This record gives sequence, C-alpha cells and structure tokens, in this order.
Amino acid sequence: MSKVAIIGAGLAGSLLSIYLAKRGIKVDVYEARGDMRLEKVAAGRSINLALSDRGIAALREVGMDEYMLAEAVPMYGRMIHSPAGETKLLPYSGRQGEFINSVSRAGLNIALMNEAEKYGGVNFHFSQRCSAFDCERGIATFSSGISVSADTVIATDGAGSAVRLAMEAQVAGYNSTTVFLDHGYKELHIPPAADGGFRLERNALHIWPRHQFMMIALPNFDGSFTCTLFLDKGGNPNGSESVQDEMSTTGSTSPTGRVSAFDRLIDSQSVKEFFDREFPDAVPLMPTLVEDFFENPTGNLGTLKCWPWNIGGKALLLGDSAHAVVPFYGQGMNCAFEDVRVLAGLIDEQHGKTLDWEQIFRTYGELRKINSDAIADMAEENFYEMRDRVADPVFQRKRELETRLEQNFPDYFSKYSMVTFREDLPYSVAKEKGNAQDALLMRICAGVQRVDELDLHEVMAEVIAK
Repeated sequence: MSKVAIIGAGLAGSLLSIYLAKRGIKVDVYEARGDMRLEKVAAGRSINLALSDRGIAALREVGMDEYMLAEAVPMYGRMIHSPAGETKLLPYSGRQGEFINSVSRAGLNIALMNEAEKYGGVNFHFSQRCSAFDCERGIATFSSGISVSADTVIATDGAGSAVRLAMEAQVAGYNSTTVFLDHGYKELHIPPAADGGFRLERNALHIWPRHQFMMIALPNFDGSFTCTLFLDKGGNPNGSESVQDEMSTTGSTSPTGRVSAFDRLIDSQSVKEFFDREFPDAVPLMPTLVEDFFENPTGNLGTLKCWPWNIGGKALLLGDSAHAVVPFYGQGMNCAFEDVRVLAGLIDEQHGKTLDWEQIFRTYGELRKINSDAIADMAEENFYEMRDRVADPVFQRKRELETRLEQNFPDYFSKYSMVTFREDLPYSVAKEKGNAQDALLMRICAGVQRVDELDLHEVMAEVIAK
C-alpha cells in the first residue's frame, strides 16, 4: 500500500486525504495548528468562501456536495450599493441554476476532516508544524522533533509553505515570486436581525465600490453577513514587490474626494467618520463596527507564482502553496479543489500499477501551471473591476447585455460564467476567450445608452466572429 504524508489539514489537504483514501492510499496529515474542531476559530482572517461549480464538482466525487450545499447560501448576483444608499443587482448569469454559494470556511474544513476520518487509512496529527524539509531525501521535520518519510510528501500548507521555502533554498535556480497589492483587508460583521433574519438581501454578494477601495458582504447561514473592507494600507512596506495602484500608495481617493488608508484610521472617531461618509447605509447594520475594526487584524493580499512544483517524486506543492491568489474571483478554494481532482485523475490512470509519483507530478504540473497562472491574473484584474468598474454605467450595460445573451443563446457564456460555471473549461481558455469578449462588449455598450437599442443577434454574430 502506498503511503503519503500531507502537510497541512486545511481545505485542500483534508479533501486530498479523502481522495487518496478512496484509492487505497494510506495518508498521514500533519497540521501546524490544533484541531479546529476542539478550538475556537480565530476571527479576522477568514474571508468567506464562494463555492462554485469547480469546487462542487470535486466535492461531488467524494459525496460531499449535497451535504455542504444544504448549509450554503445561494448568491445570484452582485448587489451594488452607491454612496447615496441606492442598490442595483447585477446577476451573475442569465441562465437558471447558475449561482455561487456562500459557505463557512471553518464549517467546510471541519466537515472534510470528519469525512476523512471515516477512512481507516487517514490519520491527522495536530500541533505539528513543519520546520524543515530535506529536498534530497524527501524527509519532513516538525517542531515536535519528529521526522517523517513516506512514498511522497504533498504540501498543502498554504502560501507560507515550509516545503516550498525549502525548495527555494535548496533547489538551484528555483523560481518563486510573491507580488502584494498595496491594499489590505479587514474583516467586519453584520449580525442577524432580532428575529434571526437577514438585514440585507440574503441571496447576493453585496459590494460597496468606491473606486479606490471597497467593502463586500457575504451572507452566512445564520442570518449574519461577513463583511470585508479592502483599503490601501498606507505607505508601501513591500518595496519593489508591491503592485502599484493607479493612485499614490499614500492613500485611496473615493467619489467623495477624500483620501483614506488603514494607517489613517487610528481611533474610533476616524473609523466612524470614514464609515459614515463612505458606507452610510451599512453603519446602522454594524453595531460592533469599531470593536471589530480594532480587534481584527489587517491582512495582506498577494499573488504567489513559483516553479517547479515538485522535486522528482519526493514532494509536490498543491493549492495555495503553489499558487496563492487574491480572493476577487472567488476561485482560490475552487482552484485548489480542482487541483485535487486533476491529481486524482492522474493517479487513476496508473490503476493497478506501482504509482510513479514523479511521472504523476510532472504531468500534473504541465496541466495545472498554465491554468493557475490564468486564474491568478484574472483574480487580480477582477479586484479593479469590483472596486472601480461595477458602478460604471457602461460596465453595468455590459453586464445586462451579457445576461440577455445568456438568456437567449445557450452557447454564450460570459467570462465570469466560463470561469465560475464551466468546470469543463480550463481557466486559461476562459481567460483568452473572456478577455476578447469583454473588450468587444464594452466597445458595443459604450456606443449606446440602453441595451434595448441593440440587436442581440447582431451582437452574437460579432461575438462568434471574434
């Protein structure tokens, strides 16, 4: 029986352990933290997860899709909140049954661990932080002092992966870059209404776009919303690695003309003034706003790209350890779950043989690298779309046009739909086709005041010819 050591019991690692166990592979999972099922989950670091078709497809293969969707909240579109408090819903798709789902990160992680432990060949080892990895021998050492060897090691320990750091230090010519946005994020909270209901439209992802910053809110099953403020951190602590915004990194300018950054929100008065000015409709819904703002940490937002992902057959990077992305396409988890599906498919191709991990990992990298790079680029692009363009009338007309095309032409998919609802379509293809379509439709919509002026058949003919 093959034996695999997984480093990291997060979402990808826990799901992977199920996939491997179902294939008769013995799995030991080593996690730096304690067992989250027995401990309070820290607040402020868990941007809510948007579960969509790529992730659902992976859960379906292990029989977990219906279970998780039963406690998810469907989101049918983006609800845009203007500075004046006006709202407008931009549907994600014009087709029935195409929506994304707000799920609890902790709830999903716990469910996956519980499912994994139903298999006799899966063992979790908590409070075991990987402190070193010997790339030549394939041996992982942990903070407890134990060393572990297996047929192979798969690292699912996130953007700060100890295995990847070992590769960077020990593998000649290793290529790894992390590029940070000048913006950080702060998690905030809208509680349920007194009767347990939702204080905002429950079936939408809410966005307060303010050109150079924004706030979003995702619904939770209990009637609450997890809000996230994305704002310039102020200054440029990341030096040459930082992505330069369109504006100066010393602050972000909103439609009110006021400059704001996290380092300027230093006390309760400045926080209250900022939110009253920029998000007046949200403030009455957030009774613990000031407390949450100062108690929850400010997180960083970065894109990680590296290569290679494997050391022969000794070790493989999977999920965020290989390709962390910013959260603005809601695809980080979905992409990692797709990683697991692809890897499992390659293992299945060697059914009945002694597994050749080196061949499996090499082919896996060839299949996934181009696609992880594509979603990383699209996620960063979508930050600027969500922050700046969703309030633009031309963009809103484009989204209305895309919705109508999807309603009338079954073969038409917007870029968003290709990424989110077409698990059969590689990210790289969605990016290439989607960018071409976006440019065309923005040009068309810039020339009219209303979508009603357009002949949909003529538009579709232009899309096909593109």
